[in-house]
Amino acid sequence: MDPVQHHRGGVQGTGPVSEAAQSALPHDVVMRSLRSMGDAFLACDSQGKVTYVNGEAETLLGPAPRLLGSTLWQTVPEAVAPGLRDLFRRAMAGTTPVEDEGRLETTGRWYRFRLLPVAEGLLAFLTDVTDRRTYHGYDAVGHSARVAQLTGALARAITSDEVVGTVVEHVLPPFDATGLIIQAVEEGGLRSVGCAGYPPVFTELVRKAPVTEMAEGTPVRDVLSAPYTLMFFPSPEELISAYPATADFVAIGGKNSWAFLPLVVSGRVIGFCCISWSRRRSLNENERTLLGALSALIAQALERARLYDAEYTRAQELQRGMLPHALPSVPAVTAAARFVPTSGDIGGDWYDVIPLTSGRVALAIGDVMGHGLSEAVTMGRLRTAVHTLAVLDLPPDELVVHLNNIVSGLGDDFCATFLYAVYDPVSGTCTFANAGHPPPAIVQPDGTVSFPELTINPPLGAGTPPFDTTELVLPPDSLVVMYTDGLVESRARDIGRGIADLTDILDEATGTAGWPPPGADHGEVAESLDQLCDTIVAGLLSSRQTCDDAALLITRVHRIPNRNVASWLLPDTAMAAAQAREHARSQLAAWNLDELVMTTELVVSELVGNVVRHAKGPVRLRLLRSDVLICEVSDGSLTTPHIRRASATDEGGRGLQLIEALSHRWGTRHAATGKCIWTEQLLPAG
Repeated sequence: MDPVQHHRGGVQGTGPVSEAAQSALPHDVVMRSLRSMGDAFLACDSQGKVTYVNGEAETLLGPAPRLLGSTLWQTVPEAVAPGLRDLFRRAMAGTTPVEDEGRLETTGRWYRFRLLPVAEGLLAFLTDVTDRRTYHGYDAVGHSARVAQLTGALARAITSDEVVGTVVEHVLPPFDATGLIIQAVEEGGLRSVGCAGYPPVFTELVRKAPVTEMAEGTPVRDVLSAPYTLMFFPSPEELISAYPATADFVAIGGKNSWAFLPLVVSGRVIGFCCISWSRRRSLNENERTLLGALSALIAQALERARLYDAEYTRAQELQRGMLPHALPSVPAVTAAARFVPTSGDIGGDWYDVIPLTSGRVALAIGDVMGHGLSEAVTMGRLRTAVHTLAVLDLPPDELVVHLNNIVSGLGDDFCATFLYAVYDPVSGTCTFANAGHPPPAIVQPDGTVSFPELTINPPLGAGTPPFDTTELVLPPDSLVVMYTDGLVESRARDIGRGIADLTDILDEATGTAGWPPPGADHGEVAESLDQLCDTIVAGLLSSRQTCDDAALLITRVHRIPNRNVASWLLPDTAMAAAQAREHARSQLAAWNLDELVMTTELVVSELVGNVVRHAKGPVRLRLLRSDVLICEVSDGSLTTPHIRRASATDEGGRGLQLIEALSHRWGTRHAATGKCIWTEQLLPAG
């Protein structure tokens, strides 16, 4: 229908409205009735195009020229009638009215939207129902729906932060509230659980304020001592008049009305909740009753969340306690690491750097499958086992076999991935044993990033020996980047995409000025590795909520210079000890370690003499100058020497006692073709 005349109170048109009305009443009577209606009234054709609006509709929705000819769902805001297209189709398909309710943002009032089918279209009515509702649009049915909705949302809230977020989302909007403070009673004091809708300076003030300042002279003490009383202050004057000490908080917070609600569980006050308004507000009796009911739901949820938070905190402390407090400082590598816990249950990700003999170092990283306290405990068991097996100088493949047996013995429910590497700073070789773990990234000194094709064995607990190893020669100053799948894999990103993203980050980061050049001192290297860890974590994890633990271990490998390594092949005769002493004496003089000549001569003489008497050749002596002086004597026998406590009348058996007395540490390391007895002596000061 086309509009033909625009009146002050509405637009007259031809079509279903006027024709239907003229059949029973004079035309001017019908139009006056429509114009004078207190409700907003619109008419539309069967396609939903608006053909008539009265004056109230213009007041609410805009001038008639803009409304006429547009569709009903373009005219009526979605907030008033959610899913208006569906309502229109339902009304057109039936013969009975269809209605819904909503809140118009421009007026802040609630309207019942009603569609009535007629011969050639629909009649639409918007009736103001704000005054019929108990509070801002919720009648008894609305109250029940609101309580049910909040109950469901709080049931899904696990942590205290989630409880606060749920209250902000489901409690503040219906009351037009703009601020929230929740504090919990703990050990006689108050702890801030959440603060929303306030300036940062006020939030920080609430978080840091001493308990006495927050309680004394404020409504907090009274609301905590009267657990079933809601305290409401409709204006700053009333609050400050009753509690003068709150004047500063009122001025900084910027609110004008406050409701203080006790949080009570089983008759015990566990804290309070303060809801506030930016504008002055009043509360009727029904609103007070509803707030009291909601505070009971909040209290129950908060108590449950606090228990979860406490258990989760203890579990995280246990998990972090099982990780290295600090990585060891060793000449072979400079290392940095990060551990990012999951946002849910704790997991079993871990890493370690373990100093070995002869300047070598072991690098380990693992991930126990699953989440929970038992997985965290299993992680601690594995890390302890790796430490114990590593210091025995077991080869990587043998160590993984022992570790696999440990995991298999825990039951079918346990499985873990594991990556283990032993780096030798003399030869530059790095031997990897991989049990189902993501491959490491190797960054060459020129910044080239690669992922070596390691032999991949089944995860621990899911495979059987043997476990194969892969040996690589790493150039000095290369990076070995080891990580768990939580760093590169998520629900939104598969592991292939994550590894590609890691490659891009490494490419960019190691090509910047922040990457230390060869020859940089230890402090510069350590700082750069820390920055690189932060860059990787920020690039891969900051944009998502972690659903799995993530561990990252980056090491920069160093070589022992050739000038600090000396090796000699000795004869398998009695002359070997004398030659060993001579070699040691001349080499220590070249290294300006004259203070160690006497003890070193005794050590190498005793070690070589024992080999000649009790073992078999070939015999080799090697001296390494690192942060300690390392003496190694190798032979072709697999027999392990043991200290024997000789009696006063024994003619022998004191050689290893002498070695133990002269050395800082000593031990035996086996290889495929024999063994090596090693000692360490501390270098002179300076």
